[in-house]
This record gives sequence, structure tokens and C-alpha cells, in this order.
Amino acid sequence: MKKHIYDESNGLSYTLHGDYYLPDLAVNEEEPTYGKYGMLRKQFLKEHRPARYQYLLMTGELIAHLNRIDQDAREQVEIMMKQMAEKQGVTEQLKMQDLMKWVGMMNNIKACAEEIVLKEIIYL
Repeated sequence: MKKHIYDESNGLSYTLHGDYYLPDLAVNEEEPTYGKYGMLRKQFLKEHRPARYQYLLMTGELIAHLNRIDQDAREQVEIMMKQMAEKQGVTEQLKMQDLMKWVGMMNNIKACAEEIVLKEIIYL
């Protein structure tokens, strides 16, 4: 029996260990840098899309995917917050006049923007 074989159908190399051929898999030592939205996406994939999660994990694309989702979600939340604040008249002038009202409105705007992003980007 050959010590090393290559399977063209799935693109994996195998090494003979005892009586079994085991795939030559490399662990990606890349440090995860994703934030809140990347963690939420990872949890969603684990619970609701286990096949996709396993595929991303086995191909080494999981961390890149989570970083991309995290960055896209943060950018989208920021854009939506600016648009919503503008439409609702939340300005620096309001911030100077009534700080607590401004904080309450901005918290509400952020919660709405995050809810939309979670539904459209994270939980897909």
C-alpha cells in the first residue's frame, strides 16, 4: 500500500496510518479578530447551519468569513444609524440642548439598526 495518496474527487491528500488512510489536514493558526457580529454569526452557523459551519471550518475559511461578516455588519450599522439620525432630526444641536433625550434617541436608533442588520446579514 502506498504511504501517501491523493483523491482528485475531493482534492484531499491522505497518509497511511496503520490500516487507515487519514486526510492530511492542517490547522489554521490564524488568530480570530472578529467582534460581536462575527461571534453571533459563528453561533448561528453552529446551531442552525452545521453543515455550512463544518465546511467553512474544514476548508480553513471560517475565520475569514466571520471577519468579513463582522466588518460588513459594523459598516452597515454605522451607515443606517447616520441615515436614521438624520431622518429623525437627531443633531449635535439636540445633543447640546438635551443630552438625555439625544442619548435615548441614539440608543433607540442603534437598536433598530442592529436588529435590521442581524436579520439581513447575520441570521441568513
